[in-house]
Amino acid sequence: MGMDFSTLRTLISRYCVGEENWVDSRTIYIGHKEPPPGTEAFIQQRFPDNRIVSSKYTFWNFIPKNMFEQFRRVANFYFLIIFLVQLIIDTPTSPVTSGLPLFFVITVTAIKQGYEDWLRHKADNAVNQCSVHVVHHGKVVRKQSRKLRVGDVVLVKEDETFPCDLILLSSSRDDGTCFVTTASLDGESSHKTYYAVQETKAYNTEKEVDTIHATIECEQPQPDLYKFVGRINIYMTNEPVARPLGSENLLLRGATLKNTEYIYAVVIYTGMETKMALNYQSKSQKRSAVEKSMNAYLVVYLCILISKALINTALKYVWQSDPNKDEPFYNQKTEVERQRHVLIRAFTDFLAFMVLFNYIIPVSMYVTVEMQKFLGSYFIMWDDEMFDEELGERAVVNTSDLNEELGQVEYVFTDKTGTLTENNMEFIECCVDGHVYVPHAICNGQVMPGAAGMDMIDSSPGPAAREHEELFFRALCLCHTVQVKEEDTVDGIKHGIHQGKSTSFYISSSPDEVALVEGMKRLGFTYLRLKDGQMEILNREDEVEKFELLEVLTFDSVRRRMSVIVKASTGEVYLFCKGADSSIFPRVISGKVDQVRARVEQNAVEGLRTLCVAYRSLSPEQYEEVFQLLNRAKLALQDRDKQLAEAYDLIEKDLILLGATAVEDRLQEKAADTIESLHKAGIKVWVLTGDKMETAAATCYASKLFHRNTQILELTTKRTEEQSLHDVLFELSRTVLRQHGGMTRDTFSELSGDCTDYGLIIDGATLSAVMRPGQEGSNSGNYKEKFLEICRNCSAVLCCRMAPLQKAQIVKLIKASEEHPITLAIGDGANDVSMILEAHVGIGIMGKEGRQAVRNSDYAIPKFKHLKKMLLVHGHYYYIRISELVQYFFYKNVCFIFPQFLYQFFCGFSQQPLYDTAYLTLYNISFTSLPILLYSLIEQHINMDILKKDPCLYRDIAKNSLLRWPTFIYWTVLGVYDAIVMFFGAYFLFDNTTFTSNGQLMTTNTQMMFGNWTFGTLVFTVLVFTVTFKLALDTHYWTWINHFVIWGSLIFFVVFSLLWGGIIWPFLNYQRMYYVFMQMLSSGPAWLSIILLITASLLPDVVKKVIWRTLWPTTTERIQNADKLYKGQLSEFTPLASLHAPSKGSSHRRGSENQRNPRRSEPFTKKVMFTRWQKAPDYCTFTPLLRFADSSRHSRQGYNYSGAGPETSV
Repeated sequence: MGMDFSTLRTLISRYCVGEENWVDSRTIYIGHKEPPPGTEAFIQQRFPDNRIVSSKYTFWNFIPKNMFEQFRRVANFYFLIIFLVQLIIDTPTSPVTSGLPLFFVITVTAIKQGYEDWLRHKADNAVNQCSVHVVHHGKVVRKQSRKLRVGDVVLVKEDETFPCDLILLSSSRDDGTCFVTTASLDGESSHKTYYAVQETKAYNTEKEVDTIHATIECEQPQPDLYKFVGRINIYMTNEPVARPLGSENLLLRGATLKNTEYIYAVVIYTGMETKMALNYQSKSQKRSAVEKSMNAYLVVYLCILISKALINTALKYVWQSDPNKDEPFYNQKTEVERQRHVLIRAFTDFLAFMVLFNYIIPVSMYVTVEMQKFLGSYFIMWDDEMFDEELGERAVVNTSDLNEELGQVEYVFTDKTGTLTENNMEFIECCVDGHVYVPHAICNGQVMPGAAGMDMIDSSPGPAAREHEELFFRALCLCHTVQVKEEDTVDGIKHGIHQGKSTSFYISSSPDEVALVEGMKRLGFTYLRLKDGQMEILNREDEVEKFELLEVLTFDSVRRRMSVIVKASTGEVYLFCKGADSSIFPRVISGKVDQVRARVEQNAVEGLRTLCVAYRSLSPEQYEEVFQLLNRAKLALQDRDKQLAEAYDLIEKDLILLGATAVEDRLQEKAADTIESLHKAGIKVWVLTGDKMETAAATCYASKLFHRNTQILELTTKRTEEQSLHDVLFELSRTVLRQHGGMTRDTFSELSGDCTDYGLIIDGATLSAVMRPGQEGSNSGNYKEKFLEICRNCSAVLCCRMAPLQKAQIVKLIKASEEHPITLAIGDGANDVSMILEAHVGIGIMGKEGRQAVRNSDYAIPKFKHLKKMLLVHGHYYYIRISELVQYFFYKNVCFIFPQFLYQFFCGFSQQPLYDTAYLTLYNISFTSLPILLYSLIEQHINMDILKKDPCLYRDIAKNSLLRWPTFIYWTVLGVYDAIVMFFGAYFLFDNTTFTSNGQLMTTNTQMMFGNWTFGTLVFTVLVFTVTFKLALDTHYWTWINHFVIWGSLIFFVVFSLLWGGIIWPFLNYQRMYYVFMQMLSSGPAWLSIILLITASLLPDVVKKVIWRTLWPTTTERIQNADKLYKGQLSEFTPLASLHAPSKGSSHRRGSENQRNPRRSEPFTKKVMFTRWQKAPDYCTFTPLLRFADSSRHSRQGYNYSGAGPETSV
């Protein structure tokens, strides 16, 4: 072969993938055999092993990496500094008071994160250690998946998953093809055909395969699933033979072998270099919005702390500048201290004040938040409503750090196949010349009682109509690429059960085709097999008809149709064509076009996938002409696709219309209801799918993402071929902004129900163009902004033909937009992993497409419908609970430390603590921590049923509304007010003092021993009772546990104080608290003052709440009040919409409108139809009982819906 390498490379790149640039290549030696001497240099490259890693830590890096991540938190780092300061200098409090809580927080968090990562390691090991069959010296040996090397030849059997990226060498099928499903990669569950190279397909045994002597040269790994460029050099006796390799030869990791007994293939990409792994995003630590708010508040409190310490340090030196007010005689400074520089002394004092006031930063808040998240996550796992009996699976929490983020979601990005849909097509009806057929009166997948006896097709039509009808059924039995499998089970599920008998079942690259062939079977025409070029069908009379398959004009997304040319046993040649209505109607010259078009439009509105069927008879001369035309195009080496398209265009014309079909991709149970609820909750739903545009759009209609009155805007390759991307974007932008007048979607949805709804459809190729960085001198710089502007004004967006990384790009684009919304991604396949990792919250669905999505997600749920409860109930509760927890912690620490600050003005700024060390240490750990922890676990401010029934309540907590700055400032001011009341209340109580006979100081008005520890204990007692009562006032949901913990913690405080002050503890080097608490409680006026001070502290907050609830109640507060009125039975007594503020009423318009237009997936209305040939078709509609009276909705055409919608109360 006299061709040099560079010429061959150019040819390969030209013919395999167009004029693509050749990427740096790798050479693979099949079976690790060296090429024959003199052919090429043998350079063995190093490649990674086949290990997959989804975990974050290893045994060695866990401690340093985890410590680094934890000390990145402001609070943890701050407490580390304070702890070190306490160790280094002489401070008023012991290092234990900071060190112990910090150690506890770090340890608890490390254990939690270590456990979660251990689970990921376990899942990785399960994948990496599964066994694979490898051909070694002519024998098949078993190897662990992780030990596979590039160049190994593997044997894969039917229904096994490919362990890495492979090039197909041979298969059990004579033609060297194999069938594969790539559901876990691109979401498509259809069977795709892959090909072995002509020269290797004959090697069918281990020994034969072991004799293959060849090398593969191909590009280095890259993430595009649909692109591959390479060549195989096969060394035979003479010159080596070079053959091009493309994506049709490449089997990807994660795909599954179907309908092929076994294959032999060579490993080319392994482990983290496989295309599936390259499409994973790197795992990064996700942080919730609440945690960001906590860090912001922490910085504010840090500033308050530093300013307090600075003020006290400055005032101390001002106070001591008077020689009379210097250190007292009993506290003489040592000579060393006197000689120390004033700045060093000031700095030491500043640090001492920092330590004294450091309790304003609540380290125990982080412990409580960690425990709340960890324990709270079990409520999701224990929820019986989120248990799926069919799968036997419960919801799973992989990361509990994001629980509250579930209550803040603004955008949901969902996959389509297997997430919204069941990935299950069902034939609904067909229409021949305007007559409608419904097989078996199917209602929601169940044969209706009594339907078995109904003859759905009139058996005595006129001869011409009868002939057309049978031709239509034959067309659908022949115009497809379906294969027949004789067994009755696959994946453990029985297929092909027909009237109780187990028969063969169908598989195809398109699930629609299977549904159509099965539909024909139910209508009496059964496709049997394709054997030796003959297609066999069984007609209604149980006779086998044979048709010779002459040509297949394959489907493509530009033509949007496919055709077959067949020869009947009578010798007649037919062209049968089926495709989208838009591609068939313009090519039809006769047939009942208007009746069929009306039926197609009606079915499309209902979200059904429609196809039209037409035919054309060909004379022998016409067929010969067609044959020559196709042959020339097929043999062309250059522009083959273009020539074939032109040939198809010439052949598929002058058609006669036969009819149309309607197929439903069954939505998952309650998927439409879930999407509608999310819309009402103010959440925008985007569908990101690898599927075709038409299919995806039909699903969007069925799932109520798009509505009948939604105006669809297209940003697709088809459109950008007609005008430039720049023009299309600006035109769409003008369209949406003209309607909305510059308002965002959120604003106008509140105002008017008359605005047009817009839905945007974009495909992967156009998205790439939009995302491409702008060229010099071009206008493309602001494409992203324009695109975002259009999206923001659309109620729903559908992105089709998306590669996995493009899904992640879309999520990233929205995350980075100026509003910085919280995003959630949900999917079920490996193709969804990158978007699940990119979104703020990632949810995996335990579907039919493997477990990669579940393993890499933050949460996993069995079905899409469970998302509703997860967000609207669990997310809502988690957010309410944690926002109260955060605000309450800052509040109680302000109450705790501000009296300490005020006390310094009365003790000569001597860093004298107001409270005893035991109280300082135990305040946040024991006395006040359990009530708020319990509140943050079980509080339910609104009944669960109400949250499910009224999604609009989700809007009340949107955009982190409970942790905004005004709320934070209110809590802080309340804390300062309470602290002032406590301190000065106690101070004025001690105002007039006298000496007793034994020289002690006693207050005359309370007859109580006066000392700084008594004063501090009084303030502390009022403090503990006030903050605990404040939490009790905020609690809506009381159980015996609340009562036990709240009142129990107060009793514990009293008992502890009595014991701490009532016993002389031998291990203490001081006894300053001895008898102080008892002495205080022995004074009657002290009791009264405690009660008065608690009341004075709580009163303003109570008054503010009463006024606000009366004059400006939120929707939540209205419902709380109504629920009390109905004694917790609100959801049974009253429509919730009546309790909303008037401005929000219009947001229900969309929902109520949909209720007049139910989809077929819903259980309320199902039609059963039959035809009479002599007159216009007559349709019957089965409706819920009380709806028969509502006859006004039935139209004269005889077909309309009158069913109740999903939330209509009857």
